[in-house]
Amino acid sequence: MSFQSLGFLAFLMSTLAVCLPAGRHSPRADAALLTIASAVFYLLGPGGWTAVLGGLACLLLGIAVTAWAIRRMARSGGSRRRILALACVYHIAVLVGFKYTEFLTGGAVEVGWAPLGLSFFTFQQLWLLKEVYTGEYVPAPGDSLLLYGLFFPTVTSGPILRPDTFFPQLRGESLLRPDWPDAAAGVYGICCGTIKKVLLADAFGVVVDNGWANPGELSAPAAWLVILGYTLQLYFDFSGYCDIAAGIARLLGLRLPVNFDSPYRSASVTEFWKRWHITLTTFLRECLYFPLGGSRRGTARTYLNILIIFLVSGLWHGAGWTFLVWGALHGLAQVLERAWGKRRDHLPLLLRWGLTVLFVNLAWVFFRAPDCAAALELLGRAVTGGLTGPEPWLLEGLFAQETDAVQLLFPAVAAPWWDALRTALLYGAGMIAVLWPRNVIHRMEDFRPTLWRGAGLAVLTLWCVLSFNGVTSFIYSNF
Repeated sequence: MSFQSLGFLAFLMSTLAVCLPAGRHSPRADAALLTIASAVFYLLGPGGWTAVLGGLACLLLGIAVTAWAIRRMARSGGSRRRILALACVYHIAVLVGFKYTEFLTGGAVEVGWAPLGLSFFTFQQLWLLKEVYTGEYVPAPGDSLLLYGLFFPTVTSGPILRPDTFFPQLRGESLLRPDWPDAAAGVYGICCGTIKKVLLADAFGVVVDNGWANPGELSAPAAWLVILGYTLQLYFDFSGYCDIAAGIARLLGLRLPVNFDSPYRSASVTEFWKRWHITLTTFLRECLYFPLGGSRRGTARTYLNILIIFLVSGLWHGAGWTFLVWGALHGLAQVLERAWGKRRDHLPLLLRWGLTVLFVNLAWVFFRAPDCAAALELLGRAVTGGLTGPEPWLLEGLFAQETDAVQLLFPAVAAPWWDALRTALLYGAGMIAVLWPRNVIHRMEDFRPTLWRGAGLAVLTLWCVLSFNGVTSFIYSNF
């Protein structure tokens, strides 16, 4: 079930109507209520009953394996490492079996299906096992492993929940007891995330999909519109999801970790990864980079460890050579930045920012491309495609309902002028949104509702609701 649907809106309202009044008994009972709601949400997911029941069974089995390992590690002395290894191997094997079999066998074996949210679920279970093993998180009575694995705002697309910050909230007094500021901030986050997704991400998606349908016919300006469009689409899509998830959590009395912190303002690739998908970066650093030795074993080993974690990051996003190339590019960029050292800091800040944004834009081409040949074709058109204006078909379907309304009210408006106007408005609004205001999840901390702010959000959210029929699924739900 997609967040940006009337069905989910009905589910959320029903969940709040049942859980908030029925809660307030004990943390364990409140967690049980949320677990039931999360299971219902998963069962209402895409793919039919066979897919959702199979997916839920797979996740429940994974949670059972994690629970077994935690119990065994609590009372086993020298065998704790072996138990940890067995549980980790199980989770990784399930992920590899579902997601990478076709890639590893060259297409000879097709699985054709994977449990919804499996990639996020797997990393979350590995993080839990690691923190229990190291003692960073000590399980307490009433801590719900089921809710940790199935929590409906995060189960499909994250953010990846850190055990030592999530479980203590289940024992607190705020669970299912949101106060007025939290409730207002939650609604604000949901509205802002929906606006990001429906009015921005999906609008950029129209241009991007049109461009990728005919990359060989793009002029250079059109190719750059497609490249920049995907950069903005991906950000608004994923950060919009995280804003909605954070808003829902606030309504339930919980807080989610920050997952985005204005990544496109970064002046280096290293800084970019401190701001983009922060929970994934933190997981890879603490659960892979540090165990590999981090930067403690010399320069060459440090560079190798960086390359390894970004290759893993690429593969985690998708089973394909394009994702490996994308991960390798980011790993190499960070290695070069380390090798260059402080000499890079002497460059003007604006130049460093421009180089970083250019690199990130070009790397995203491989992330989006169906194969490496298509990625190289689009990059080639960005250089050799000629300087003619963007092709009219590139904007076909962009704000289609709004275009019909404009043509009905203002029939004298020529198509080229309208094409230029909606392109400028979309890309201008997108660039301003990523470069200027504070992130939504930060604004939620000190959010105070006002009449004008509420009216503006209401109008934009109503616009989104009226556009739900044409909304696509979140990109990261495919990972």
